[in-house]
Amino acid sequence: MRLLVLGGTQFLSRAVAADAVQRGHEVVCASRGQSGTVPPGTTLVRWDRDQDAPAPLTDGGPYDAVVDVARQPSHVRRALAALAASPPSDPHWVFVSTISVYADDADPAGPGAGRLEDPVPDDVDLADDPDAYGGLKVACEQLVLDAAGSAVVVRPGLIVGPGDPSGRFAYWGRRAGDTGELVGPGDPASLVQVIDVRDLAAWIVTLAERRTTGTLDAVGPAMPFADLVREVAPEATVTWLPDAFLEAEGVEPWTGPGSIPVWLPRPEYDGMLAHDARPALDAGLVVRSVAETARDTRLWLESDPAARIGGITREREADLLARWRARTT
Repeated sequence: MRLLVLGGTQFLSRAVAADAVQRGHEVVCASRGQSGTVPPGTTLVRWDRDQDAPAPLTDGGPYDAVVDVARQPSHVRRALAALAASPPSDPHWVFVSTISVYADDADPAGPGAGRLEDPVPDDVDLADDPDAYGGLKVACEQLVLDAAGSAVVVRPGLIVGPGDPSGRFAYWGRRAGDTGELVGPGDPASLVQVIDVRDLAAWIVTLAERRTTGTLDAVGPAMPFADLVREVAPEATVTWLPDAFLEAEGVEPWTGPGSIPVWLPRPEYDGMLAHDARPALDAGLVVRSVAETARDTRLWLESDPAARIGGITREREADLLARWRARTT
């Protein structure tokens, strides 16, 4: 298979390119080449997607499949037009969207059932309007499904693992194997789900190989938060602090330096990390354990001093535990 990866230098798109090379496929990565390197064995074609596609991309021969992770509609339009003008081929498109396309975070309903955000057809600077993200991805999905002869849309939830630039799961990866006392945020029965970037990348390559069509949530099995923490640090003592206490103490949910990552307010986010993984598993997704992901994330953190770790510090965590004990004794 000759695969075009639009990107290839960061996290998921880089993992896709690396997995495809390992399977023996010919891989071309199209990116500016400014945010990292492409995996060994791939070919880099430099392309700023705010500009028209360069000749080496369109004249380099037909592609069997394309993987795109774009979030700006103009980038998707430009890519679709460029490949339509390339030598005769019928590339299968794998468009990587997001579960943020769903408008109701309390509802775990997936493709065909979950209500979507209104599409945002024109580019938006997400630094100015981060809430536009879901609508932008809806518009990108529609462009691909309308224009590509063969396509699949995958909607990942929280992508985790080594190399994660968000720092969210790194917060938990840093705790992998810990034996001390940890904060468990909120209700231990609240459902959460993650997907390892390596598992998602491998599945995307499989979808390209099989020319799978349709729309699928790209999620691992949902589990109680208590099970996730137990897999991360099975020997640790976990003290679960109620939502109300954490909110009163100024702890933020989900992401950011003052947050406990992955924790979300309930019930308004009951559905965001509780989507049905069965359709993806039936379509070939294979997932590893959270314990393995956490272990490998910690190893990556220890090997890369520049790796980002989100969330509150250990000192802040200890202070929260002390304040909780003072309040309840």
